[in-house]
Amino acid sequence: MIRLQHLHKSYLVGGSEVPALTDINLAIEPGEIFGIIGHSGAGKSTLLRCINLLERPTEGQVLVGGTDLTALPLEELQAWRRKIGMIFQHFNLLSSATVQDNIAFPLRLAKRPKAEIERRVSELIQLVGLEEHRSKYPAQLSGGQKQRVGIARALAAEPKVLLCDEATSALDPQTTASILALLRDINRRFGLTIVLITHEMQVIRSVCDRLAVIQDGQIVESGPVLDVFLRPQHPTTKEFIEQVEDSAELRDAVQREKAAGNRNIVRITFIGDKTYEPVLYETMRETDTSFAILQGTISRMKDTPYGQLVVNLNGTPEQVDETVRLLRSRGVEVETL
Repeated sequence: MIRLQHLHKSYLVGGSEVPALTDINLAIEPGEIFGIIGHSGAGKSTLLRCINLLERPTEGQVLVGGTDLTALPLEELQAWRRKIGMIFQHFNLLSSATVQDNIAFPLRLAKRPKAEIERRVSELIQLVGLEEHRSKYPAQLSGGQKQRVGIARALAAEPKVLLCDEATSALDPQTTASILALLRDINRRFGLTIVLITHEMQVIRSVCDRLAVIQDGQIVESGPVLDVFLRPQHPTTKEFIEQVEDSAELRDAVQREKAAGNRNIVRITFIGDKTYEPVLYETMRETDTSFAILQGTISRMKDTPYGQLVVNLNGTPEQVDETVRLLRSRGVEVETL
């Protein structure tokens, strides 16, 4: 759906070229939710705005649906932009317009017939759950309600792609969860391709299929969310994962065990149905070993359940080796810490 090929973006600062993006190459597939995560100043907002050419790349190509947007004349580019909706961190609503008028705004700009506008606005107000607020103004709405208006407005022209620029970072956790649930529903219902930028790994874990990690204007790691989350390679990725894991407490526990002479500490990862099966218990019973749990969690990566246990295995070296071998043979990942 979206292909970014050798994308570069620089700004002229004090007479010198300052790079914001360097050789970005990404492929975002139709119907997926793709996350881009990075610290402030890493280049993620610039990258997102290059997709609809609100920021024009210095070099490289932006292909959407096979069309190179960087090669289009202005009139054709404006027509393509109607196929790419965008929602913003601070909502960007018209303060003097009601909910229904904010949603209708892009349709009026496109000079759609009045009856079509009214029908579409009613559909979208129902979709985002704002039926009781259609005549209110933004100042009368909560943050979550404002973002729902922003989402409805972005969907008004029936885009093929939805770009989300830190869409939940101004919201509290409960409201964030409801907005992410709405985005998941929209993605499933309409097959809409969603590109979402954030600095929160919890957001990526909740809704995204794949992700890219950006640091200093470069993609430093990318792949399916489950793979990257469970097997991070780059230090920046590991920093973000620490947002949703109590890594400091785990490090302290591992150090205490090693100081006490316990060296058989492993992280066991269960993915999918294995999460709820008694794999560890059955394996320990077979090898006549025991274990002490240092840390454990069960969660979900979008639709996929997973569990992780950090345990100290108790037994002879032969028993521990056999336990690890059996666990791996049963589809469980085991990492020695």
